[in-house]
Amino acid sequence: MELTHEEVGAEYVSANVWGAKRTQFIAVDDVGETFQKRHYDERLGWHESTVSRQAVREELITRLTRSSSLASDRSHDTPVDGADTFSVKPARALRRN
Repeated sequence: MELTHEEVGAEYVSANVWGAKRTQFIAVDDVGETFQKRHYDERLGWHESTVSRQAVREELITRLTRSSSLASDRSHDTPVDGADTFSVKPARALRRN
């Protein structure tokens, strides 16, 4: 069996009363020190920026260590049923979205 290397990226999805918010991180260099951060908000569309490895690490640690999902925020009358999700996907699949 042969295993091949494929570039992967991380995706964090949260839901709120206005719809889904999707944040993706994809390495843009061969050493993984610079990442493309793609953020999608149903009201605003896609926004892209370049961030450091440290910024990605800090943001993911903050999101993944929360005691509750952003979806459980009850600051609005309409509750959100969906929980936040985190996944690792092939980079080519993330770039298509």
